Amino acid sequence: MNPHREAVVEPLDLLRKTAFTFPAIDNHAHPLLRSQFRHQVPLESIISEAPSGPSLIQDAAQTIACFRAAAQLSKVFTSSGEGGSEVSESPSLWQQVKQRREAMDYEELCDIFMKPCGIQALLLDDGLGGVSEWCEDWKWHRRFGCDTKRIVRIEDEAQRLLLPFLQPLLTLAGSEVQNQLQPILVEFFRRLQVNLSESAKDPEVVAFKSIICYRGGLNVRPRAELGVATAPNEQHDYAKVTESLFRAIVDFQSTGMLRLAHGEINEWIVHWGLRVAGEFDIPVQFHTGLGDSDIPLVHASPAYMQPLIKEYPKTTFVLLHAAYPFTKEAGYLCSVYPNVMLDFGEIFPMVSGSGQRVAIQQVLELCPTNKILWSTDGHWHPESFFLGTIQARQALFDVLSEIVSRGELMETEAARIVEQALFWNSKRVYKLDVEY
Repeated sequence: MNPHREAVVEPLDLLRKTAFTFPAIDNHAHPLLRSQFRHQVPLESIISEAPSGPSLIQDAAQTIACFRAAAQLSKVFTSSGEGGSEVSESPSLWQQVKQRREAMDYEELCDIFMKPCGIQALLLDDGLGGVSEWCEDWKWHRRFGCDTKRIVRIEDEAQRLLLPFLQPLLTLAGSEVQNQLQPILVEFFRRLQVNLSESAKDPEVVAFKSIICYRGGLNVRPRAELGVATAPNEQHDYAKVTESLFRAIVDFQSTGMLRLAHGEINEWIVHWGLRVAGEFDIPVQFHTGLGDSDIPLVHASPAYMQPLIKEYPKTTFVLLHAAYPFTKEAGYLCSVYPNVMLDFGEIFPMVSGSGQRVAIQQVLELCPTNKILWSTDGHWHPESFFLGTIQARQALFDVLSEIVSRGELMETEAARIVEQALFWNSKRVYKLDVEY
């Protein structure tokens, strides 16, 4: 053996090492369930947005995404000594995974899936329905060795602030309610501005988020059309939003639950959030594309947001979930507007491996590589964070290695793109004090 022989360098070794080991910032996720509520949400929720029922429990388990997830999770249980390595035909591998996790201590389950992810910072939206009742506090997640920050949902803050104003109106007749709407709106929006301003100044808060996509769609109208003042010396035209609030109160009276999904008032709330975000230079994440059955899919494309993006040039927009299946439209917006960024989470593990690669290819068609942000959109179960991490890393490597092999990109450039997508872009956009 020649002692002076040079070590063999594997093809694309730099890109492979970077893709699979470079530290990451998860720029959008949700808290984990507490141990006593570990059964509150079906495990299938990590692979499907379908509501609980046959579409979730039966159909989701028959997707290629689920078959792949089951195989990847099974390997973790086997390597950790939980269960045997043999795969049987009955029950299915997915059912075997569920049985193995059921037999584990919950904290150990969280550790074996969270700690290998290499997440340096975790940005958590704690406004998801059920989080306050069933989930750990966002600060609890620091136990996995990552810095954890908070994302504030604009609509949740608005509902919380509006509720005390509306409760005294529940027993009144319609005409009595309408007489009180304008003064309520004036004070409500004043408090909303104060509340969002305080959140923006909180060092633990790094972003706002809007779910207007779930509350009517992304086709938010301009301020002038809605009656929202466009200059400091102008007055708001509350007449355009009182009917919207009245409809919300009528629903509140009949259901006992306040859910703002009534056109103009939701649009006003978004405008308020964007204005405060621009003033304090804090990004606003928008749910786009992929979502559950409440999403009006026809209005889930970020293409509808173009007028809104132009109206707030000082506000940073982060389009979540690769806007799937409207990924090309999102990439276009990033290419022409300096204040638009593109997250490519949630497609892991909800979309098949081939679909993930296509989505990333579409992201890279037009989107500048300094605007791509990775996330898991992890929620409820630790497995969602694990799958969101390993599948994203694999997809990045697969797509970029193919581009390098065609001679369209140097390997060093491809490795830099991975570093930016996993770490550097989020560090810059959210002004994070975290090192790798």
